[in-house]
Amino acid sequence: MRAVASRVRGASVEVDGRTVGAIEGEGLLVLLGITHGDGPESVERMARKLWELRILADERSCADAGAPLLVVSQFTLYGDTRKGRRPSWTAAARPEVAAPLVDAVVAALRERGAHVETGVFGADMRVASVNDGPFTVLVET
Repeated sequence: MRAVASRVRGASVEVDGRTVGAIEGEGLLVLLGITHGDGPESVERMARKLWELRILADERSCADAGAPLLVVSQFTLYGDTRKGRRPSWTAAARPEVAAPLVDAVVAALRERGAHVETGVFGADMRVASVNDGPFTVLVET
């Protein structure tokens, strides 16, 4: 499991011109990718890492600050560009495997007390954010 977490001052995601998820103020925009072999242990580890990741102002985490997260599924995080000009997506888990795991990460974050907004799995999404810093890190399980 792989995530790109960006510290933001607001972020939103639209599908078909309609906002389906948005956070305001300090928080994290999380692009989340699933690969083969990810399972329940990866879900818990990723949720804990994202919730406790200390990249907000003054080295705080979302847990410390009560800051929201916007989680957007992103299979392209497992694109392989080492050969040719077209990425290979073979390392990305199939949708029927990935969708429940993305949902499970969101549920695990909410169980920890997080306010989580989401995109729509598999949809053509428009993601907007106001990056803070900018400060972006790669998080892997």
